[in-house]
Amino acid sequence: MVKGRHALPPPPGHGFPTGEFAGRTRRIQQLMAAATLDALLLTTPQNFRYLTGYASQFWESPTRPWFLVVPLQGDPIAVIPEIGGAQMGATWLRDIRTWPAPRPEDDGLSLLADTLGVLTRHSGRIGAEMGREMPMRLPLLEFQALSRALPDHQMVDASSAIWQARMVKSEAEIACIRYAALIASTAYEELHEYVRIGMTEREINSLLTRKMLAAGADAVPFLPVISGPGGVEQIVAGPGERALEAGDVLFIDTGVTYDGYFCDFDRVYAVGEVGEECRRAHDAVWCATQAAIDGLRPGMTCEELWGLMNAVLEEAGSLSNNVGRMGHGLGMQLTEPPSHMPGDKTVIEENMVLTIEPGMEYAPGKMIVHEENIVVRASGAELLSLRAPREMWVVSG
Repeated sequence: MVKGRHALPPPPGHGFPTGEFAGRTRRIQQLMAAATLDALLLTTPQNFRYLTGYASQFWESPTRPWFLVVPLQGDPIAVIPEIGGAQMGATWLRDIRTWPAPRPEDDGLSLLADTLGVLTRHSGRIGAEMGREMPMRLPLLEFQALSRALPDHQMVDASSAIWQARMVKSEAEIACIRYAALIASTAYEELHEYVRIGMTEREINSLLTRKMLAAGADAVPFLPVISGPGGVEQIVAGPGERALEAGDVLFIDTGVTYDGYFCDFDRVYAVGEVGEECRRAHDAVWCATQAAIDGLRPGMTCEELWGLMNAVLEEAGSLSNNVGRMGHGLGMQLTEPPSHMPGDKTVIEENMVLTIEPGMEYAPGKMIVHEENIVVRASGAELLSLRAPREMWVVSG
């Protein structure tokens, strides 16, 4: 266990009870009915895991397609390669149909078409992962072949129904995100104690990864480590071989997973002494974050939440916000809908898990971003990450 100012509590158990998956399925079926869908076709690992609990590293192989069919009534049906049949049988699903994949001449498509054809006798509308932030894990040519095999049916975008279901989290999901955030928070708090001037970004990344894995993270798939004199010009690519120098700003963003759920928040460190302009900018984004945490209430829109943060940044003299938004949804993916930005009218509901992420360019080519993870409660925002200090932690020699 990581030692630090905050000791980690016992972790939640891995896995969810059958009732959790059944409840998710019934919720998404209600949304399907509202959208006049006879069936839902899912192909991505996150949607598979969300409704079945099936987790496998085999998703790294793109050779075989996997299909999950959700009927308007009843339990989901897995249409999958034989290689996954035994493990899928360990989930709550009982209708599992397999074929000997890979079989390029018919890689499960006829079996899938037969399954869908029986289920879609009312509207004939089949929902699929066609919308934003919902890439279908099926080659376009295969999808076109499936559509031809079902000439009396219509394939339509079901991403709205899928995201409506997934945006609101259960307490069990929230517990996983909270634990991932506590792992990252504790590692962040200790980092300034062992990172020194002269260490490279890659060395810091390696150290931090090992510490978070030792603390109980399942994986650390996202960990940009970026530094620069007086500030950083970007926040998405790294680490590199650059060594820390006095006067640098060190930016680290972390996406730790626990039982399939992400945290996602960053911290900014001063390497020795940094300029007053940078310190003022850091204070501005910290205050913008606090304004959002204090002002968030269920029923407001993401656009309104953005406005709380933007007002603070404008007063501080922000040159621009080149990130494009000031936070987003969080769950089985590092970033999920909605987005806190002008034009996003999504109504914030209880049990949504969100990031609060104001950012600003405070000098040409110098930007700063601050981020926390929260869950929406009836009374407002409940922090899942441990709140960052108002003043930057300092990395010394």
